[in-house]
Amino acid sequence: MNLLLLEPAEVRSDGTSVVSAWRARHLLDVLRVQPGHEVRAGMVDGGLGTCTVLALDAHTVTLRCTFDVIPIRPSVDLLLALPRPKVMQRLWAQVAALGVGRIILTNATRVERNYFDTHVLEPDNYRPLLLEGLQQARDTHLPVVSIHRRLKVLLEDDLAGLCPSGARLVAHPGSTATFRAALGTNLTRERGETRTLLAVGPEGGWTDFELQLLTAHGFGAVGMGGRTLRSDTACVALLALLHEALR
Repeated sequence: MNLLLLEPAEVRSDGTSVVSAWRARHLLDVLRVQPGHEVRAGMVDGGLGTCTVLALDAHTVTLRCTFDVIPIRPSVDLLLALPRPKVMQRLWAQVAALGVGRIILTNATRVERNYFDTHVLEPDNYRPLLLEGLQQARDTHLPVVSIHRRLKVLLEDDLAGLCPSGARLVAHPGSTATFRAALGTNLTRERGETRTLLAVGPEGGWTDFELQLLTAHGFGAVGMGGRTLRSDTACVALLALLHEALR
């Protein structure tokens, strides 16, 4: 845990907070904190700062927190064709750690319909995993998650409201266009002025019809060459390349 993340409701009006359970065990057993020690901390969807240890016992740690740095929200959003549940379970924390503002999960021709019935898509399951990723990366911005069972409806009716502006890119096996070439003049804009939406398809890629539909809605092709990768490998690699291109 590189960052102690606190929910807004956990911080009292005087700036103090009492943590227990696994976070207290980490502070006590791994970091071996003592009164007066400081730890890096943040508030979910809020600021970054430090917490000073005021007191502790066998099960709880009392802290006084100061959050005086507001991190910049990641400028990348991810549109992902829903992978197998066990793959999605692994991806939640990794995607949050790499940095995305929004995760849009959608159907596609090569996505099994029963994937949408899994507990992996329930907030009680994925929210702790997103927080885990944020704590790893020292960020506080919790990605916004939405789930869409029909790609065509998503693109035609919903996407303008979810992502009203910015560059749109679609990754597909075999495409040789680099992120820098596809983004073009967007790279010269000031950080935070525009957003970039990256669409990643299922294992095996998008169908020709889906690619045409995405292209018709403003998505430009990018890729990493001829290799066809698993969804989790592709997501991590593509997001890393995109962040590097935008950096």
